Amino acid sequence: MISSIWNNWHGLFTQLRVQDFVDLFLVWLVVYRILLLIKKSGAVQILSGLGILAIAYMLSIWLELITFNYILEKFFSNLFVIVVILFQGEIRRALAQIGSNPFLSGSSQAEETYMIEELAKGLVACAQRGFGALVVVEREISLDYFIEEGRPINAEVTSELIQSIFHPAAPLHDGAVLIRQGRLVSAGCFLPLSKNSALDKNLGTRHRAAIGLTEETDAYVFVVSEENRSVGIAHSGILQMDMDHLAIRQTLYELYGLSKKLERERVVQV
Repeated sequence: MISSIWNNWHGLFTQLRVQDFVDLFLVWLVVYRILLLIKKSGAVQILSGLGILAIAYMLSIWLELITFNYILEKFFSNLFVIVVILFQGEIRRALAQIGSNPFLSGSSQAEETYMIEELAKGLVACAQRGFGALVVVEREISLDYFIEEGRPINAEVTSELIQSIFHPAAPLHDGAVLIRQGRLVSAGCFLPLSKNSALDKNLGTRHRAAIGLTEETDAYVFVVSEENRSVGIAHSGILQMDMDHLAIRQTLYELYGLSKKLERERVVQV
C-alpha cells in the first residue's frame, strides 16, 4: 500500500511542469495580497457581515423563504460589483503600489531615518515653544475608517513643516497630522475620543483622542501638551508621558525596525 501511495505521488510530481509551479506561486501571491489588504483595511467586520448574509441565504433556501431568498440571490449575483464599491479605495492603493513596485513597498532606510530625525526634532520643538500637537503614525491597519481626514498635504516630513502646522495661528493646528509610509499625507484630521471612563479626568481632548485611536488600531500617536510642554505617546490604549528627544527617537527607530542602526550609532559615539 505504501509503495502504491509513493507511486501515485511520484507520478503526480513527474507530471508537473515549470509553468505549474509559476501558476501556484502567482495564486499564492494574489491570495496573500488579498489577505494583507483585508488586514490593513480593517475589513473583518465587513467580511463577517457578508458571511452572515451567506448563512441567511442558505437558510432561506432550506426554509423555502421565497421573497427573502429572492432578495439575497439578487444581492449575491452582484457581489463582485458590491465588493469593488466597498473596497475601491484599498483596491486603488493596492494597484498603484503594484504598478510602482510589485514586490517591494515602503520607504528606503535612508528616507525613514531622515523622517524619524525630522519628526523627533519637530515634536521636541513644538513642546519647547508650547505648541499643542497630534501626530499619527499609521502602521498595518489603514486609518481611513477610523479618522476624519482633513486637508491633503502629501509632503516630506520636516521639523519646520510640523512646527508650522501646529503654530497656534495656523488654521489646521487643532487637528492631527497623519504620517503614512514615511510621508505627511494630511493635516487637520479628527480622531475618535477614548470611551474609557477610567482615564484621568485631567487629560485634555488631545490626549483622549490619541488614546481613543490606539484603542481601535495599531497606530502610534504622539501628543504634545501645550500646558506641560511635554511629549507623550499613545499605543494600544496606553499613554506614556514626558518623553525626551532620545526616547522619541528610540521609539521611532523601533517602530520602523531600525533599532540596530540606533545601537550602532551609540557604539560609534562611545
